[in-house]
Amino acid sequence: MFDRIRKQQSSDAGFTLVELLIVIVILGVLSSVVVFSVRGINNNSSQAACQSDVSTVNSALEAYYAQNKAYPTGTANVAITALVTANLLKSDPTATGGSLSGKTLTYDATKGTLTTTC
Repeated sequence: MFDRIRKQQSSDAGFTLVELLIVIVILGVLSSVVVFSVRGINNNSSQAACQSDVSTVNSALEAYYAQNKAYPTGTANVAITALVTANLLKSDPTATGGSLSGKTLTYDATKGTLTTTC
């Protein structure tokens, strides 16, 4: 009698192939959800960095105006170079690798504002 109980227990141990496949499919679905949600986070962070850098440049333009009683003249890149030269910006955000690199910048020298589409 004990042999028959022992045989039943040993044959019931483990998972079936169908159960393992269901677990693998569930894990695949969960991992794809995670991948797509992380991709959205990266896009949001680059947009936030762009907006932050535009705000920083505009603050530096106001500091430049306070020191020189005039805004830098010329294009956006010339104005940013003037801000870096005056030590009002640590680095050029339009340089390669910066959040404003490759963006179309609009600079109004009369108002001292820099705008772009992030």
